[in-house]
Amino acid sequence: MSGETGGGQTIELTQAQWETFLAGLYERDDQLQRRVPGTGYPPEEAVDAYVLSGHAEALRSAEVEGDVWGTLLDIEEEAGDEEEAWAKIVAFYLDRGCVLVRVQDAQEPEEWLLADGLAGRLGLPEAAKGP
Repeated sequence: MSGETGGGQTIELTQAQWETFLAGLYERDDQLQRRVPGTGYPPEEAVDAYVLSGHAEALRSAEVEGDVWGTLLDIEEEAGDEEEAWAKIVAFYLDRGCVLVRVQDAQEPEEWLLADGLAGRLGLPEAAKGP
């Protein structure tokens, strides 16, 4: 399921879709790409949440420590609590055309902001349609 919010897009994935999405990526020479079925990839090219975090604009994840407060300072905003801070970060990046990826059934908030071009190149719109 996906929808428009501000200038960017929100894509919602189940936990299974998220894991399938990550498993379908590889990183080579600091570039993320989609795996081609039937092609072998060295184990060091595998992508997990930590690897993806190096390519994200901002994130809030149980697996990877995101710096919500540092990001808020970077965008020159202030907030009273972490929820408000994250809402301001999301609004900032969506207004600039980024894509918000939400994992629906995660026990803790799992939300990632990716540049639109990166999200498209990695097949996120297709990932939201399901396996």
